[in-house]
Amino acid sequence: MKKILAVLSVLLIVVSLTACTKKEETPTYELALVTDIGTIDDKSFNQGAWEGVKQYADENDITYNYYKPTEASTAAYVEAIGLAVDGGAKVVVTPGYMFAPAVYEAQTLYPEVKFVLLDADPHTEDYATFKIENNVYAIYYAEEQSGFLAGYAAVIDGYTSLGFMGGMAVPAVVRFGHGFVQGAEAAAAELNVTVTVKYEYLNSFAPDAAHQTKAAGWYSEGVEVIFAAAGGAGLSVMAAAEVASAKVIGVDVDQSSNSTSVITSATKGLTTSVFAALTDYYAGTFKGKTIVTLDVTKDGVGLPMATSKFITFNQAKYDEIYDKLVAGTVVVKKDAEKVVDLVVPHVVVSVVGEE
Repeated sequence: MKKILAVLSVLLIVVSLTACTKKEETPTYELALVTDIGTIDDKSFNQGAWEGVKQYADENDITYNYYKPTEASTAAYVEAIGLAVDGGAKVVVTPGYMFAPAVYEAQTLYPEVKFVLLDADPHTEDYATFKIENNVYAIYYAEEQSGFLAGYAAVIDGYTSLGFMGGMAVPAVVRFGHGFVQGAEAAAAELNVTVTVKYEYLNSFAPDAAHQTKAAGWYSEGVEVIFAAAGGAGLSVMAAAEVASAKVIGVDVDQSSNSTSVITSATKGLTTSVFAALTDYYAGTFKGKTIVTLDVTKDGVGLPMATSKFITFNQAKYDEIYDKLVAGTVVVKKDAEKVVDLVVPHVVVSVVGEE
């Protein structure tokens, strides 16, 4: 009997040790990002935010991971956030306006977790109720100013036949497009020339052969440069530009390394703002229950002049127009419902499809 008890005791110890070992081997990740539509390497919005997480984590020896929702829905986003929390996340970064309803739910489901929400602030799916809790920091960017700078630079550089391809008519993309047209107008008025802008929303942020074919058609019709504010779909526009020896303006991050066709990019400070938010969290100064808009006064948007491939538009001209935006002597509208509602006498806008 004693032998049997001894054997059982040994077995219990082995089982206990095995269970502990398995528990210890389960990986946990202190920082997490949940991807929006697209992928972690979309060379645009998701990637820009992810690089902020990665940079901070690598520099401070903190574990991190990303989670991809099964579909683009609030339920799927909430589920992915839950996986991140279960995986040990103390801070979850959610890039994109589509996360607003998911974070609205998650902020109360996981009050101990901090959320960095980009391009939105928490609200219900029907927009009936807006509420931000102490564990949410919401960051917007002045895309209209970034788009303005891109349009202004393109026309000053000599381009008069422009195109705008937005991924979807969501607020951030609309602001990019409207700013682009206003920037083209400001430069056209300065040079006393007429500029044309072909304008369309692709209803997609993913690369697609159809987008490449459409862009190729625009280039064959005489469009010289297309501002592709379309996430991964912009890669398809770049492919068309390379074949046509035409030009592209990138978006969100510096996309000059994506293609030789990229002359500049209308950027927003995704990486730096995420890095700063994480810095605040670990310093004990997380900006919870706060909604901010990062604009030119906060270096939140701009053009990467060091890698831009302009011919006549230069750093001095960029600084001049940038300073006017900072001073408020040049103001970019962001509240027009449609691009055709903007008063731009020197620009002829041709809208393709429904706006």
